[in-house]
Amino acid sequence: MALDKKTLEEFKELLLKEQKKIEDELKRIAKPVNEEAGDYATTYTNIGDDEDENASEVEEYAGNLAIESSLEKRLVETKEALKRIEDGTYGICENCGKEIPIERLKAYPSAKTCMQC
Repeated sequence: MALDKKTLEEFKELLLKEQKKIEDELKRIAKPVNEEAGDYATTYTNIGDDEDENASEVEEYAGNLAIESSLEKRLVETKEALKRIEDGTYGICENCGKEIPIERLKAYPSAKTCMQC
């Protein structure tokens, strides 16, 4: 059963909200390098010159790098899902070509593959 137009619109709205949320989170810790491609650069906060302050800066920066990487991946997946909606391929497994169950899409709207693949 292919997804009907109303269901596709619901997923599109959900994905657009997710995209905005991810972009907002990214902008708190990074500067956009290429927003279209979902590429950001983590910002480095200068707390001070003291050794403890420098250690805190490095620790915060390292943590933000990991968060940035995860958010960028989610952003790319979300944008790809939106493109699949526009292309008419949303909800179709990229590996086997079968329909992705709606339960999986509800749990993970950016899903590219069915559970078997």
